[in-house]
Amino acid sequence: MSPRLLLSCGELSGDLYAGALTRELRALCPGLAIAGLGGSEFAAAGGVLLEDYRGTAATGLIEPLARMPRLLRTLRRLVAFARTERPDALVVIDFWGFNFRLARRIKRLGIPVVYYIGPQLWAWRSGRLDTMREIAARVLVIFPFEEAIYRSGGVPVEFVGHPLVDLAKPASSRDSFLRRLGLDPTAPTVAVLPGSRPGEVRRILPDLLAACDRIRAKVAGAQFVVARAPQLDARLFATVSPPILSVEGDTDTVLASADVALTASGTATVQAALHNTPMVVVYRLSSLDYRLGRQFLKIDTYSMVNLIAGERIVPELIQHALTPDAVANEAISLLTDRERAARMREGLERVRARLGGSGGSRRAAEAVLNVAGIR
Repeated sequence: MSPRLLLSCGELSGDLYAGALTRELRALCPGLAIAGLGGSEFAAAGGVLLEDYRGTAATGLIEPLARMPRLLRTLRRLVAFARTERPDALVVIDFWGFNFRLARRIKRLGIPVVYYIGPQLWAWRSGRLDTMREIAARVLVIFPFEEAIYRSGGVPVEFVGHPLVDLAKPASSRDSFLRRLGLDPTAPTVAVLPGSRPGEVRRILPDLLAACDRIRAKVAGAQFVVARAPQLDARLFATVSPPILSVEGDTDTVLASADVALTASGTATVQAALHNTPMVVVYRLSSLDYRLGRQFLKIDTYSMVNLIAGERIVPELIQHALTPDAVANEAISLLTDRERAARMREGLERVRARLGGSGGSRRAAEAVLNVAGIR
């Protein structure tokens, strides 16, 4: 029987990493079959979609409840596949609420589990270390400070570096990109990234658009491009209209072409850092999620950029602090205060230096094959 893997990811960023990982796995082991829960990137890389993750992603503690029936059906199907097909290993990517349940069931079948991009134990519940020690033959982490946390909890861990170091590449230059949109490459340009999940966009985009109006009133010639995550309902962006433009599925080019980014906390902050783009980080949960989540939170900073740096190098406007005036004030400062923008870029350079260099997906693929006993 040819070697095979089962894979599970449940969000846009996870699908991106799954695609890169699958390409490296198939390059190292051309006969390898990979199937599971994923999306278009996973499928384009040669993965077989047993289930599509779209419709399963949610934020907070309450939103996932509405997705529960579909998640349970998906869980049962993946377990049934593993029981019948007997993959050499299960690879789960982030998406903790679903994947730890899947991993626990798959391990009971005697199949080893690799957890790629583990949960943020340093931010939330450290008790998850016990669960991770129970389910994972190996955890592959993408931030350098995570390795010591897992190792101290007795979890087999390996720092492989961030896959975005290789993936975060603009499709064209600032000049050609902005001219194609009918914009001026010499004018101050602001990128707007309201998140990749519908709930995030609904809660964040209106305030970011209002902030753009305030910025335009204070900064001569300022122009704005909204980076739309692919496959989101166009109705979420119905309020985006000229002079604010919208581009779908080209976040890296938008970020690389911007002088400042207004971005939801998450993977996009790391992308902005890789493009050396100063940023204002924002986020808002539902009121109930925020009240419930605060009791579990163990950190006083949210963005990955600040966590990697170990200091607050980018401003964060979270929950009630997220207002159009506050966002606009921070953005105007970064557009007009060259020294502040330069200091932030120096901090972003330090962040990039800590992300492990190129080759993260290849190192992750090698670790997966070792655990699976395929190499």
